[in-house]
Parts: sequence; structure tokens; C-alpha cells
Amino acid sequence: MNPTAQDPFDPRDRPARLTVGVVGAGRVGPALAASLQLAGHRPVAVSGVSDASVRRAGVLLPDVPIVTPAEVLARAELVLLTVPDDALPGLVEGLAETGAVRPGQLLVHTSGRYGSAVLDPALRVGALPLALHPAMTFTGTSVDVQRLAGCSFGVTAPDELRLAAEALVIEMGGEPEWIAEESRPLYHAALALGANHLVTLVAQSMELLRTAGVTAPDRMLGPLLGAALDNALRSGDAALTGPVARGDAGTVAAHVAELREHAPGAVAGYLAMARTTADRALAHGLLKAELAEDLLDVLADRGRPGDVPGGGAGGGAEGTR
Repeated sequence: MNPTAQDPFDPRDRPARLTVGVVGAGRVGPALAASLQLAGHRPVAVSGVSDASVRRAGVLLPDVPIVTPAEVLARAELVLLTVPDDALPGLVEGLAETGAVRPGQLLVHTSGRYGSAVLDPALRVGALPLALHPAMTFTGTSVDVQRLAGCSFGVTAPDELRLAAEALVIEMGGEPEWIAEESRPLYHAALALGANHLVTLVAQSMELLRTAGVTAPDRMLGPLLGAALDNALRSGDAALTGPVARGDAGTVAAHVAELREHAPGAVAGYLAMARTTADRALAHGLLKAELAEDLLDVLADRGRPGDVPGGGAGGGAEGTR
């Protein structure tokens, strides 16, 4: 490339740079605003209540004033509403009713649950509604801005604003993925099932390993979970391994007995995930039907905790019935 040639991607030379405001300085809003700043937009106002919110905004958006939500809307052309899902409808209604929303103002929320319809009160007074949900977990630190590179965003907007919504996502380094309004709750449930529950499962697994005497459970689990995730993303259900997929009812019953003794709070989750795994393994031909009956009896969890089919660890030939 000619070093004297003008860089077509230089943010300073891009048209239609916007002033940006953030309502709700949680983990998401400041990171998105900082990312938009890298694209040439100008953060001008943030609202935050807690000390943690104020500190977070100060780190990611230095010199940007902390003001009230109404003042954020008064100063910004593009407003990020980054509040908890349950607070979003009331916030939008309140801002619209008090006249804080201006005609032509871009109003963006980052809730996974809602599409653009939750912004209808603002739409009725002339705002431009966009739903841009980053499919990413946030730490509230500068690393979040880096993680947005290549991150998928669930995008929902009126048809006439679709290009504008996708352009904003691309400017933040993300990849737009169009989600229909009616599909937003299912989309969000899928992400929660995969990401939020994964954290719970991993944390619980580390606790059990410590109880078993493992001194570095994170080091033990890292390679295993990394390989399992990679295999699952590549192959789906074909990546299933372990005693449930093999139909090892005795091993599963031994697991249940040990969990009852050492971590009774983990039993319900283990059984629920094992039942789901068995169903999927059966449906995909991985679990042999002739092995499934004893396994499903164990997972029904109807009998004595120490019973183990086939005389495995814990004794007993009847199974946990």
C-alpha cells in the first residue's frame, strides 16, 4: 500500500460521526461506547448510579461526564440503553413520557430477550429503535473492547433501519446476525443455556475435583473442556463421550451415590443433564437401545442411593429404581 495514500478506513475520515450516550454504566455499555469511539464516534455522556458503575465508566470512557439519564439523551444522537432486561420496558416508557426522547434519535438497547418492539414508546415520539445484543460475556474491563472483534451480535430493527443497525455492529468489530422479533426470547434462551449454565457447570466441577483431592482443578479441566467445546462446535452430538453415551449404568449410579454423599446439591443438576444427554445420545444412535433401560432406571432416581446396576461400585444388582 502507498504510505502516502489516504487510509479509507481511518475513522477520522468517515462521515456521519455521532455523539454517543450510555444509560446504565454496567459491564456492557461503556465497552460498546469505547468501541464506537475507536470507530470515530464521540461519547459525550454516561449515567451510572453505583460506585462500581462510576469507576467502570471512568476507566473505559475517561473524561466523559456522569449525568442523569435524561441529560444523556439531551446530549447524544446515539443512546445505548444498557440496563437489565427487566428494567428496560419501564425505562423506555419513562423516557418517552417525560419528553427526553428526541425525534430522529437513535435508541439502541442491548438486551438479548427483547427485539425492537420494546422501544415502541420511543418510536411513537420519533426515535429510531435498534436492538443490538452482543453474544459475549463481559468483565467490565478494557479486555471487553478487544473481545468484540469478531463477536456476533443479535440484530433486530425495523426493515428501514436494518442497514444502519448492521453498520454500527460492523464498526464495533462485530458480526451482525439478524434475529426476527418473535425469535428473540428463544435466541436468548439458547445463549443462556450454553454460556451461563456452562459457568455453573465448570465451577461445580472444580469444587468436586477439590473435594476429591485435586490441587489444580483449573489446570486439569482446561485442556479437557477446551477439547470438548471444540469437538461440540465442530460435530454437535457426535462429539458425545462418557458413561451416559456409552450406557454405563453402573458408573452413572456410582456417580449419583458419591454426589449424594459429598455434594448433595449437585445431584439434581447431574441427573437433569444426564437425562438430556441420554435422550440426545439415543436419538442420534450413539446410545444402544439395549443399554438404555438400566441407564434410564438409574436416571429416574427412584431407589436407594447405594444401589448400582450390574454389581458396580456401591454393590447391588437392582439399580437405583
